[in-house]
Amino acid sequence: MPNQNRPADVTVLGAGPYGLSVAAHTRAAGLRTRLLGKPMNTWAAHMPSGMLLKSECWASHLSSPAAGNGLDAWSSAHGRPYGHGTPVRVEDFIDYGRWFAENAAGGDVEETAAVRLAGAPGRYEITTADGEVFRSRTVVLALGVLPFAHRPDELDGLAPEVATHAGDLHDLSPFKGRKVAVIGAGQSALETAVLLAEAGAEPHLVARKDALRWNGRPTLEARSRIERLRAPEGGLGPGWPNWIFSNLPAAMHRAPSPARMHTVRTALGPAGAWWLRDRFEGVVPTLLGHRLVRAAQRGDGVRLELEGEAGRHVLDADHVVAGTGYRVDLDRLALIDPQLRAGIRTREGFPVLDPHLQSSMPGLYVVGLAAAGSFGPVMRFVYGAPFAAKRVAARLERGRSRAAKRAA
Repeated sequence: MPNQNRPADVTVLGAGPYGLSVAAHTRAAGLRTRLLGKPMNTWAAHMPSGMLLKSECWASHLSSPAAGNGLDAWSSAHGRPYGHGTPVRVEDFIDYGRWFAENAAGGDVEETAAVRLAGAPGRYEITTADGEVFRSRTVVLALGVLPFAHRPDELDGLAPEVATHAGDLHDLSPFKGRKVAVIGAGQSALETAVLLAEAGAEPHLVARKDALRWNGRPTLEARSRIERLRAPEGGLGPGWPNWIFSNLPAAMHRAPSPARMHTVRTALGPAGAWWLRDRFEGVVPTLLGHRLVRAAQRGDGVRLELEGEAGRHVLDADHVVAGTGYRVDLDRLALIDPQLRAGIRTREGFPVLDPHLQSSMPGLYVVGLAAAGSFGPVMRFVYGAPFAAKRVAARLERGRSRAAKRAA
């Protein structure tokens, strides 16, 4: 039987930047909120040690209604660097997120995971890894990126001892002295390759693209008004398209679906951070313009068969890492009961959300990467957390007010 000892107006599944931000806003609104998950666990257990955030520091704040809970405040209080053009260490961001959980999100975080979500609108039933079963009128899915890790089909069947996704790596020291093939051309692949080299491994980057792209160095000096008009600075980068993606997610939601989905698929394509380039070039061997056609385990290692314009190429390695990003497909969320899943409308794997991030199942909200199909690229980044948290909390607060008026 469901446990009714802790009734919840809203339950947030996931305690990363989006889940913590939503909980901070719903609790401030007086909504009884249960928050499930280890704070910043994806960042702490699945991001490589030594990683730097690609986003600027001012684009990496978590959101709460109260002032003084931003990354700037935490950095000042803890003596950490903070400034435009200064990359944020992942270890600092993790500590900031955990501090935020205590100081802005109410501190009441249940460090357990949801393993099953079932039920119907108004009476969703959640089962935790601890075996508790309880009901909640509203559920917010803030599950982050890990459930959607994408690996090339050619790597299927390989043992984890020889093949992993970049999101599975934290401690790179076991790769010291080993040859590692890294597949991909985006920040994840490029930074993983660099960190492997700096850990004493022998990385080799393989990418389908003929050339790697690198983001430009940010302008540190003051820009003229004309320069700012020509290329405004947005949370996702400079230029008008990035400014629109960063600041107008509601407008993205109103855009025609085909145009919006095209933007989601193509905007902000694979590119490396400006500060990574000098650490990569001349250090990591690359094989560009090649696609993976076959992979097979050979003894304690793996053989990759690659195809390029000049023909086939074979690369033997001790390990292969897929730095191939994340692709949303709601069917991959095993925790959602099939009957509940059948009621959730999707488009190209993304849940279809209303202007308040509510799915087609009333009371079931989705934030973070999985919301990008409805609100655009900003949902792939921490910068989208304030918009999502404020929208969801405002909608729930209005719903409670209407219910109270009806009851009166």
